[in-house]
Amino acid sequence: MKDILIGIDAGTSVIKSIAFDLKGTQLHSASVKNEYQLVDGAGAEQSPALTWSKTCDTLRELAELIPNLKNRISAIAVTGQGDGTWLIDEHGDPVADGLLWLDARAADLADEITASSGNRRRFELTGTGVNACQQGPQLRWLKQHKPNVFAAATSSFHCKDWLYFKLTGDIATDPSEGVFSFGDYRTRQYSDEVLDVLGLAKHRSLLPEMVDGVEAHGSLNRTASQECGLLQGTPVVLGYVDVVCTALGGGLYAGSGDRGCSIIGSTGMHMRLARQAADIDLNTECTGYTMCMPVPGVYTQMQSNMSATLNIDWLLDLIDGVLSGFGVERSRSDILSSLDGWVADAAPASLLYQPYISEAGERGPFIDSNARAGFTGLCSRHGISDITRAIFEGLALASRDCYLAMGSLPDEVCVSGGATRSRQLLGMVASALESAVQTSTREEAGAAGAAMIAAVSIGHYSSMDECVAEWVEPLMDEMIAPDPELSAVYKSIYPSYVESHRSLTPVWKSLAEHRSGHLHV
Repeated sequence: MKDILIGIDAGTSVIKSIAFDLKGTQLHSASVKNEYQLVDGAGAEQSPALTWSKTCDTLRELAELIPNLKNRISAIAVTGQGDGTWLIDEHGDPVADGLLWLDARAADLADEITASSGNRRRFELTGTGVNACQQGPQLRWLKQHKPNVFAAATSSFHCKDWLYFKLTGDIATDPSEGVFSFGDYRTRQYSDEVLDVLGLAKHRSLLPEMVDGVEAHGSLNRTASQECGLLQGTPVVLGYVDVVCTALGGGLYAGSGDRGCSIIGSTGMHMRLARQAADIDLNTECTGYTMCMPVPGVYTQMQSNMSATLNIDWLLDLIDGVLSGFGVERSRSDILSSLDGWVADAAPASLLYQPYISEAGERGPFIDSNARAGFTGLCSRHGISDITRAIFEGLALASRDCYLAMGSLPDEVCVSGGATRSRQLLGMVASALESAVQTSTREEAGAAGAAMIAAVSIGHYSSMDECVAEWVEPLMDEMIAPDPELSAVYKSIYPSYVESHRSLTPVWKSLAEHRSGHLHV
């Protein structure tokens, strides 16, 4: 009996393969750590071969956990980390390690494209701003700085496209990444105008065919079946980019109201559902993403903070370092469990925190590779509780900043990621957004979203709506209402939060120039 769907979610640091039954119940999971390298000049790269090998490891592990798995699989679906550039040659071999979304080496080129006369038209077609993590600027960077690598390439993939190629031998990408990088969201096709603005008109042959996994799928080839230990010919579905799959599996498309979805993990992804193209609200700053959903005519707009819980990780590392310096040993989980209590003891909005802890700066709702984290209003009376609360509030205010860049605040927001472990942070997000927030009991929303695309692709469900009704809606928790008093505080302080990052722009630039000059002394 073919009663199992497998969703592969290839993240930057962890690759997971999750087995579901046909009604969406998670059966087993297998995961391995992936590896990437930081490269001089703000680069970040990952080995395609190692990523494929580790994906095979997870599939073989699932086969050990589930009796007769290879004969029970209805389909395999794959999603993965977004943006980045993974090039192959005419033989299907990688020409170099893949550039990741963390790679900031194309920042100057992204700024150049943004400042060009054609950028507004490009933005109106893609619905997406330009930043260094995207394939367009990265291809330009490779052409300029690694011409031999660029010249050897015949196809340009994203991470999930590479894995789909290894599984099936098919050269393809999906409508979500294909369109926001190089296309027109209204037609869901590549756009020559966009390629021209990006300076890549002569290199269109690098772009794979766009294949919608809801409507078509490939099959597991002989080589992949041997490496994964699964049956040759098993249907394989190319999912949409991981954030779309996570939003789908986590509840963005559940219900019928004005809905948003925030994935507050290492990065912060804030999405607004657009049930038709006419609902898309393009801002004047040309920032954010517009992504196709695996539903005809439906989209999500997204603004993405470069860092979300990475700010909390920084605080945990700082506390751990101080304690260790004095010979005090506390586990990271013990420190983490203390944070909610500290936050509850502190007064709201007694200082502001700009949560731009990433060395790559910020990308949503404004783009500035020089942006850095900092506290505003710090004084001698502030202690660890106030600092912790300010960091949490910085994440909540960043989410408000992102949603307002896509229009008005939504009525309700489903939240997933590390933030769901903190009741305090969830309450702050609800209050900052003046929206009810809801979490899901779904453990692996990204892999589930990919598997949902497969479930429709193979005909198990006649529509995504039918699939969502069984896979998603029963797993949604009760709504957490915003605190009216806290909402009033955050609404009052929000203009100061915005003004702080606007005012700091020249300071960040000056500091970046200082760092650059210091490095070359």
